[in-house]
Amino acid sequence: MGLKLRRLAAALLSPGTNSSASAADARQAVMRATAHHPSTAPPSAHHLDTLLAFGRGSRMSASALASALTDRLHAVASGQGDAAVALKCLVILRILLDRGAFILRDQLVAALVRHPASGRNPLVLTAFPLGRSFAAATWVRFSARLLELLLLLPDAPHDAADAEYITALPNSHLITELAAFASVADAVRKAPPPSSAPQHNALIWELIRLAEEDRVKAERNIAARVREMDERLATLSLSLADAVELVCVLKQVEESVASPADWKWAGLDEAVVGEARRLRGRAEEVVLKRTEQERRLVRRDTAGSASVRVRTVGGEAVRFGSTRWAGTVSSWR
Repeated sequence: MGLKLRRLAAALLSPGTNSSASAADARQAVMRATAHHPSTAPPSAHHLDTLLAFGRGSRMSASALASALTDRLHAVASGQGDAAVALKCLVILRILLDRGAFILRDQLVAALVRHPASGRNPLVLTAFPLGRSFAAATWVRFSARLLELLLLLPDAPHDAADAEYITALPNSHLITELAAFASVADAVRKAPPPSSAPQHNALIWELIRLAEEDRVKAERNIAARVREMDERLATLSLSLADAVELVCVLKQVEESVASPADWKWAGLDEAVVGEARRLRGRAEEVVLKRTEQERRLVRRDTAGSASVRVRTVGGEAVRFGSTRWAGTVSSWR
């Protein structure tokens, strides 16, 4: 089987063989990588290498693989598969999104992300039936939900925590990305306890390892964005809408700190949470300042519209509610 997979990978990388990366090839590679047996082992390295090769070919080959994986997920969710197959699909998707070429990541996101209008959600595994294997099914639900959140993270061409990338972000985008990383950290904190995973189930433990990687990456990106926003508050002023949104997001960051009841997973580092708490205090001051400015503008407009001026036009007295219109009419005379 290893020889067949190597031949398939070589074909995908050969020039002029885009047509060979057919839907049938993709389905075959996915079926082999997500086979039920062995049910407790994660996908092997040579299976993952074959799947990654689809992203180094044409867009057609990447699209074929994304469709094959989506079809496999639908089959599992509709009762034609089991928890082991679902877990293998989720491990593969997480690794492809992290290590795959851009063209493959682009096709996977397009195939998996929840449709904003129709609400279509290919990752229907969040409601995976608990069935016979409660522990495995619980991890399927958690991993599917975490993957949904990972799909919302920025697909930066380099490290998303890179200072140059963050500095170029507008305020609204910076706050949106901060919220996305905070949601990932919070989801991992609420994951099933590792103690619920059977010691012999290497597949579940691979998911635990990947989830911890996601938590660490999210914490690093949260810290970088909190520091950037702290510097911006010292030199720039936020709009009222951005300031309110920032306060809400920072509250979520603060709640992601580990508590005694959360011994199962580490929360955000206390230093990061402390920086977020101090930034929230400054952002709340901006909210109060902006709110007061808005009130003053409203009061001024109200006072301006209430003032009435009487001018004589054509021998008749005319009432005007503002000096602008009175000046306009006076120019007619």
